[in-house]
Amino acid sequence: MHNVDEFSENVNLSPSLSRSRDYSGIAKGAEDQWTLKENRNAFSRILFRPRILVDVSKIDMTTTVLGFKISMPIMIAPTAMQKMAHPDGEYATARAASAAGTIMILSSWATSSVEEVSSTGPGIRFFQLYVYKDRNVVTQLVRRAERAGFKAIALTVDTPRLGRREADIKNRFTLPPSLTLKNFEGLNLGKMDKTDDSGLASYVAGQVDRTLNWKDVKWLQTITSLPILVKGVLTAEDARLAVESGAAGIIVSNHGARQLDYVPATIMALEEVVKAVQGRVPVFLDGGVRRGTDVFKALALGASGIFIGRPVVFSLAAEGEAGVRKVLQMLRDEFELTMALSGCRSLKEITRNHIVADWDQPRVVPRL
Repeated sequence: MHNVDEFSENVNLSPSLSRSRDYSGIAKGAEDQWTLKENRNAFSRILFRPRILVDVSKIDMTTTVLGFKISMPIMIAPTAMQKMAHPDGEYATARAASAAGTIMILSSWATSSVEEVSSTGPGIRFFQLYVYKDRNVVTQLVRRAERAGFKAIALTVDTPRLGRREADIKNRFTLPPSLTLKNFEGLNLGKMDKTDDSGLASYVAGQVDRTLNWKDVKWLQTITSLPILVKGVLTAEDARLAVESGAAGIIVSNHGARQLDYVPATIMALEEVVKAVQGRVPVFLDGGVRRGTDVFKALALGASGIFIGRPVVFSLAAEGEAGVRKVLQMLRDEFELTMALSGCRSLKEITRNHIVADWDQPRVVPRL
């Protein structure tokens, strides 16, 4: 393995994913997959403006997220059902994140429970939440995450219904009988029925609350003292509403291009959201990151950090915990090199002036 994209290109060759044809659909996007391609392509329309003759003998990549110090601004996004990719599933991802000194967000639909992930050892972990129709289920889940030592809630807000994921429909996606959605096992909501299309879509239709609205962000604050990140924001209008509703931070995300097709790439939506927030809360980017150069571009556009999803699942499928460790190290090394070659010694030195995007106005170079 030499770079993150090797996993993407060879995902179906992985022994673990080959055993689970259904799960290989995670590589696909919704409908025409325009946004899936754009999540990657948009990064290529941003070029560097490196500064030279800067002493970069020491590079500091450390940062703080919601008060927690981490080794780098590269974190792990919530991805569901990781034991379909590898038998160790979320255990391996949690251990790899902890070893790298970074944050992991555990999916509501994990195949390991909050308690099980907590038992893998120390680490800074957030919990991704879907709001179910039965609010008692939500309350129980949040309380369990708190007791298990999770430090924040990432509320997913872009999934009142599941996007049209045609690979999942074709494969009649469902969990294998040996696995359950562990966080819901004791609530009789851990199993997913096989259907004529996507078992996950049917599960979401039956359980997830379509009435979810901004008042519920405030309601969530009444049942937990944990900070709440709103995940799934793509517009300035919603960014401002998120801040007004008490969000502690925003994750710019299009759900890995698996919800509404033809929405902008997250890197394209990022700057609009950052400008709307005006520094009141941190803004993070989720989607399309495959290189350390992508991390730098996101930070130059105002992100406080990024989350990776598919690279983690692909590396997990290929090599388990060692694969996830490796992918985090690769991104770290590439990001550090990008900082050095751009003349940046710390994250605060990365500015908008270090990049030029194809949507920028032509620069007027001052005369000397």
